Amino acid sequence: MDASWLRGRRIMISGGAGFLGSHLAERLLGLGAEVVAVDNLSTGRIENVEHLMGRPGFRFVEADAAEVDASGYDYLVHGASIPSPDDYLRRPVETALSNALGLLNFLRSGRRVLYMSSSEVYGDPQVVPTPESYWGNVNPFGPRSPYDEGKRFGEALCYAFSAERGVSVRIARIHNTYGPRMDASGRYARAIPRFIMQALRGEPITVYGDGSQTRSFTYVDDMVEGLVRLMLSDHGGPVNLGSEEEVTILELARTIRELAGSSSEIKFLPPFPDDPRRRRPDISLARRVLGWEPRIPLREGLRATIEWFRGAVG
Repeated sequence: MDASWLRGRRIMISGGAGFLGSHLAERLLGLGAEVVAVDNLSTGRIENVEHLMGRPGFRFVEADAAEVDASGYDYLVHGASIPSPDDYLRRPVETALSNALGLLNFLRSGRRVLYMSSSEVYGDPQVVPTPESYWGNVNPFGPRSPYDEGKRFGEALCYAFSAERGVSVRIARIHNTYGPRMDASGRYARAIPRFIMQALRGEPITVYGDGSQTRSFTYVDDMVEGLVRLMLSDHGGPVNLGSEEEVTILELARTIRELAGSSSEIKFLPPFPDDPRRRRPDISLARRVLGWEPRIPLREGLRATIEWFRGAVG
């Protein structure tokens, strides 16, 4: 399939009012698809899709993904989840179930399904760069386990429905993604929005641990391109989508402070429980089967994100 296949197709996106879900909805609309964004607004925000309201082919439904009628669609995208380590601790049951029940509903429909999995399936990887063949190093009984194991179970559920019932599935192992529409309220513990808000307000930039832990950050436009290509591919196994540019959290904090023109001090806090030490994907498979790799450098993406946050917070 190529992108022309999407014209006129009916696509449902759970988590469609979330950060990544709303960007994907916008892109699919631009490619001619009809999009229904489903979100219970537990973490999504109606503001993320307000600019899509009234556009031909778009509809928003406030509902839980486990309860909607998923029949009659050409493609189902399950992106609903509790996306922040901060919330893993406060809402562990909802975190674990959000990756399973909505996905189960979608898979039972028998339609094509794209599952937004996560780099968290690798836990604290002992192999870096990490390929899809790595089985992971996950603590199944720790504070991050509701999210990590929830995503791992979601992948297993996709495999089971594919093997037993022939459901066509695509699995995106999404690595840290950032950009406009990330929650600016500061209620989540994601590093980039927290650092930006602290820098813009002149508050101390809070780094958990010594900041030597690494992540690989991907700008949202690049990630959406990868997701669309995966939807249109014939590859049924998991695919890493992420940047190969590995940076320390301390380097990230300093870069954001510089780009924001801030004089905020950097304040170190106790380490976050079970925080992975390194995170960098091997994207050889994505290059080979999708012809995809990120194009937007970190500093360029951060500049655009900082400017969006300036406008969002007035």
